[in-house]
Amino acid sequence: MFFRYLWQNPRFFAAAVFLVVFSVCCHEFMHALVALKFGDDTAARRGHLTLNPFKQMGWLSLVMLLFIGIAWGQVPVNPLNFRSRAGRVLTSLAGPLTNLGLWAIFAVLSYICFKVNGEEHFACNMLVYGAIMNFALFVFNLLPIPGLDGFNVLTEFFPRLTRRNSELAKGAFLVLMALLFAFADRLFDAAKIVTALLLLALEKVVQ
Repeated sequence: MFFRYLWQNPRFFAAAVFLVVFSVCCHEFMHALVALKFGDDTAARRGHLTLNPFKQMGWLSLVMLLFIGIAWGQVPVNPLNFRSRAGRVLTSLAGPLTNLGLWAIFAVLSYICFKVNGEEHFACNMLVYGAIMNFALFVFNLLPIPGLDGFNVLTEFFPRLTRRNSELAKGAFLVLMALLFAFADRLFDAAKIVTALLLLALEKVVQ
């Protein structure tokens, strides 16, 4: 359980919770912002143009994060309000692409941090953790599974999938939970490799 870090390593626990909450809230904020730009003000009217975790994630998500390390967020959208298909696609992609951007930002900041400190440092390690976690969120949210952004993009190009959406959605939560527990380690390992490659590329560019 993630909660054990509260007494085993409280500094890591607090920093990790902050990074996850910040990343999820940025993800959801960009969904709301891009939706507004393309004609759907549903999320904006309901107060989702904010980084407030209680609005973007809710109590249940925050409690789940604290105890088992799993969190989520969601903003309401009305597909009928969008001016074009492109708007719907870009709104769905806005969240994962935000995580991709945060991955790059955290990686660059961690590189600078290591250069300044010249050795292992807690802040530098947590910046690396932020990068790895955001790359994992980027990949995970693009999976073509109901409830995730990847499925929303897929249904824009294959609208017949929406006819079975209700059936698929019934098992979506169980599938998501299974994926999280079965492949979380592999996903994070892949994210570590990609992040390490980026840091190596930064080193070569600087040299």
